[in-house]
Amino acid sequence: MPPRVRLNRKGVRELLRSREVLSDLERRANAIAAAAGEGMEVDSEVGRNRARASVRTATREAVLAEAQQRALTRALDAGR
Repeated sequence: MPPRVRLNRKGVRELLRSREVLSDLERRANAIAAAAGEGMEVDSEVGRNRARASVRTATREAVLAEAQQRALTRALDAGR
């Protein structure tokens, strides 16, 4: 039987809220936005339990590009 692992919840929360994690998420979101094309907007923040970043359509043209060509959906691999 493998050994049991107990996570330090406070430590994990600190890690998930760290500046380094936020920076990595912002880097990935910016790469996705760039790959998706013009009109994409990146937003990031540190929440209660973790940092998060998102990419959204910010212009009418970007909304149409996503609706018709799935520009943002196709760009997801750029964040890997």
